[in-house]
Amino acid sequence: MNSPWNNRRPSARPPRATPLPPSGARGDGSGPVRGNDELRLYGVNAVLAMHARRPQALRKLYLAEALIPRLQPLLKWCVGNRVGYRVVGEGDLNKLAATTHHEGVVADVLRAEPQPLAAWLAALDDGPVLALWLDGVGNPHNFGAILRSAAHFGAAGILLPAESTLSLSGAAARVAEGGAEAVPLVRLPALPQALSQLRDAGFALAATLVEGGQDLFATPLPPRMVYVMGAEGEGMDRGFAQSCDLRLSIPGTGAVESLNVAAATAVFLAGWRSRQARG
Repeated sequence: MNSPWNNRRPSARPPRATPLPPSGARGDGSGPVRGNDELRLYGVNAVLAMHARRPQALRKLYLAEALIPRLQPLLKWCVGNRVGYRVVGEGDLNKLAATTHHEGVVADVLRAEPQPLAAWLAALDDGPVLALWLDGVGNPHNFGAILRSAAHFGAAGILLPAESTLSLSGAAARVAEGGAEAVPLVRLPALPQALSQLRDAGFALAATLVEGGQDLFATPLPPRMVYVMGAEGEGMDRGFAQSCDLRLSIPGTGAVESLNVAAATAVFLAGWRSRQARG
């Protein structure tokens, strides 16, 4: 029986779309079943960014026929490295991604596990460094938008508390538009150890508050800093905020109560970046 996976050299004549086997198919490599160590990515920029930075993570690729010309280099790489790709219909892509927002491409890839804080700190260069500590952020679209802003403004890492269940999802990676591959995730130890290790490495922690903090635009910002971003709606823990070195707020007109966490993160990142650019 011919394999439904295409490992032959892509040609000008594209393969026809073929339906997927029933959900849960196993044993022949053709079904959409994934291991626990795999993540289903979708969206053109998310998939291409993954392939550019860690190509060996790619396990399976599904795409719409219309995407063949745009993804021709990726398909040639799949052929050369014996990674199966498959041209499927729109309905199958919708089922694979569990959304219609897949942009015509879905990929099963190995997860990039968060690295320990100590390893991340040891690999940092001297000089200015900015990171984000996500204290309760859970919405995948907000997480994706934060990753996109972090990549744009050059944040060196996303710090996740020891107890956090937040992890990269297909939805977050698509919203990040490739930013998920540019900014590493870092797993923190327990709070006292995390604070101690960060401060020993020269970092100041800045709590981000809806109100009651110093004006972001009028406050000197240290060159090595971690912004602590609170949960959607509730904000960050007040006791934790008091233990931080700075407490910052974004001034506004008061016409709305506050920015959401993703929008606020972008403003805080831009504030630090502009301060470093001015010296």
